[in-house]
Amino acid sequence: MVNGGHILLLAGSFEARRVAQRLRGAGVPFDVWVSEQPRSGTPEPDFAHLRRFETTQDMQTAIAKGGFCAVLDASHSYDSTVTAQAFAASAVLKLPYLRLDRPAWHCEDALWQCAADVAAANAMIGQGARVFCTTGWDSLRDYAVFAGEVLMLRQTRHHTRAAPYPFVELVFGDPPFSVADEQALFLQKRVDTLVSRNLGGQRSRPKLDAATALGLRVILIDRPPQPDNLPTVFDIEKALDWVGAQ
Repeated sequence: MVNGGHILLLAGSFEARRVAQRLRGAGVPFDVWVSEQPRSGTPEPDFAHLRRFETTQDMQTAIAKGGFCAVLDASHSYDSTVTAQAFAASAVLKLPYLRLDRPAWHCEDALWQCAADVAAANAMIGQGARVFCTTGWDSLRDYAVFAGEVLMLRQTRHHTRAAPYPFVELVFGDPPFSVADEQALFLQKRVDTLVSRNLGGQRSRPKLDAATALGLRVILIDRPPQPDNLPTVFDIEKALDWVGAQ
């Protein structure tokens, strides 16, 4: 499949796990790097290496030392730093680079709105709102000034950390979640607004379909901007074909 050398797979997404399985099954030599533990609660392959770099130069040095023949970037859609570093480092090292992403959702329903980032979404929340959000623990700093009644933050990693603000309620759960599960939860919690990153795909979609069915307001956080001229595919098979051509 690969004409010499081995592939660097930047992981952190469901697609990356699928690619890793396929490459391993085909006997393709590759290394997997992840920048953080998975958000979904689903473990990365046991052969993944936790690697996060302060600068592009640091990543460039590590890639060069690894002796890779190409870089397939299937990192999380919101890990924009990883993508920017990998794309720039690959260009300097003259290595083939490809981004594997999934199509974003479109604001297709009248109740769906888009926000540039979490802070912008927070500014759209009115007094008394009961908000369910899936934007992650690190996003809480952007909700420090919150006009709603309660901010319910989904957590898929069980922990004992206390929420930093009195209006935050931590809601623990183990994915995958069905539409019926999400509807029942939203009704139980009396949710009126859902805030979610625009992850795209079907696995993360049930909460949106549940919110739409219940007539809830949905605010989707835009993906961070990508570098110009970033070579990207939205299909695993196309990414595997690209690997085979290296």
